[in-house]
Amino acid sequence: MSLNIKDGSERWRKQICDLDQFYYGSVAPVVVKNHVIAGVSGDDLDIPGYVQSHDPETGEMQWRWYVVPQKKGDPGSETWPNEEAAKHGGGMTWQPVTYDPDLNLIYVTTGNPQPVIAYSNRAGANLFTASIVALNPDTGKMAWYFQSSPHDTHDWDSTQTPVLFEGEINGQPRKLLAQAARNGHFFVLDRATGKALVSSEYVKTNWSSGYDKNGQPIPNLAKRPQVDGSLVTPDQGGATNWPPPSFSPKTGLFYVSAALSYSVYYLYDPSENPQGWGGTDRGGWSESMIQAVDYKTGKVKWSHKWEANIRSGILTTAGNLLFTGGPSADLVALDATTGDALWHARLGSSVSNGPSTYELDGTQYLLVGAGDTLWAFAMQHDERKSTPASK
Repeated sequence: MSLNIKDGSERWRKQICDLDQFYYGSVAPVVVKNHVIAGVSGDDLDIPGYVQSHDPETGEMQWRWYVVPQKKGDPGSETWPNEEAAKHGGGMTWQPVTYDPDLNLIYVTTGNPQPVIAYSNRAGANLFTASIVALNPDTGKMAWYFQSSPHDTHDWDSTQTPVLFEGEINGQPRKLLAQAARNGHFFVLDRATGKALVSSEYVKTNWSSGYDKNGQPIPNLAKRPQVDGSLVTPDQGGATNWPPPSFSPKTGLFYVSAALSYSVYYLYDPSENPQGWGGTDRGGWSESMIQAVDYKTGKVKWSHKWEANIRSGILTTAGNLLFTGGPSADLVALDATTGDALWHARLGSSVSNGPSTYELDGTQYLLVGAGDTLWAFAMQHDERKSTPASK
């Protein structure tokens, strides 16, 4: 829907997905020049994911890009066993796209293939599921892709927020994109070409056996779901999920709300033509933490562990602070260089999304949502402790 911002009157409305096929529209649209770009969500049935662009003045669709090939000969079709498997292959676009105005590219992060856990009828890498894909926002044409989970069999959407920044790799300045994927691997890509410059683990994993020539993880076939169970790390919830990470150019560190977790994956449908999920994971153990990853090496520089499981978005600031939600329904400030705890405030409800900050009339504010309440803190510098104070 498009509304007139002055009085709320409706300008136009257009259907972006078919409810009868169990799609739904939970993804915030992003405006890029004269394009309104929206993705779609789905209930992991045999439907294809896509993103599409609409004219902001009329609402008419300008282009649609499908995550999975819709006919033989489409890019990526060679990574599916047949046309039927490909066109029903999933790959929901759960998150808003990320725009790079310098390169005029949008980065689309894509979901898992279908059937989700069962895999016998979709041999191959299953492009372009579980991937980061760069598209031209004017045409919807693909510029490059990087697949973080080739032939995913564990429901690890690769829709985690990609972070764009400028940095140096081997002494050379580069335009970079970094992602901590749900599968437990951290990637730094050249965002102009999609070439992987760094591939590493940010938590322990056992489902892969190294990286291929493109920097993509090589699946360990022994850790696929089994009828009698397979112990896998991370679990289905992933080493991270949708809460946004952050990057600090001051420290050169990428920060992610992470979990070290194990569970047993069971295959329910070992037939040659499974449908739907065909399996799941059960039981397990999990430990939550903030991981600070050096973007140049992929090594974890520090880890701040929590005493309870928590997933919360992260904000880093030029004051060398990291703000996130803690396990005691609190807002926590850490030193972004060391991970040491500096300050916290009890909010009564857990923080899920990332805090945000802004300046008004010379005062810096920190805004955070917890439960059904928004909290705003006025930040001051405590010269005695060199830590933030609030009022």
